[in-house]
Amino acid sequence: MLVVSNNPLVQSHLIREPQHTMAYAPVSFRDLLILVRDKVHQGHVLLTHPLSGSVKPNETLYKSIGMTQQPQAGLCMDSLLLIEEAILAHDRFPPRTREVTPQMDADFQLVDWTLLQSALSSDFARTRGASAGA
Repeated sequence: MLVVSNNPLVQSHLIREPQHTMAYAPVSFRDLLILVRDKVHQGHVLLTHPLSGSVKPNETLYKSIGMTQQPQAGLCMDSLLLIEEAILAHDRFPPRTREVTPQMDADFQLVDWTLLQSALSSDFARTRGASAGA
């Protein structure tokens, strides 16, 4: 699985897991969604939902999204629709204005890492990734 993330905790953990490819970008949540959309346009298929978990896009700074490692032939319209809807959902929320303490930042990173760990260990992601040529 290719993991696109802006979470430094995810980056530090996945460096040690050679079965996954890490694409780390220290960007905003919205900019990460745009990077993922660009990869979908290149033929990658989403393996995890771009808004997984119950954390609203304006409540956290970090997101990690699983995709096929290799682009597929053609554009996956389901993936494109999902990522476009995620960008629109993000834009509907007002921007975060309160200060993020170091403890909050660490908690946001941990929540994202925990959600990703669940996806990495799921049979769906392994099966979907294998069937999509990942």
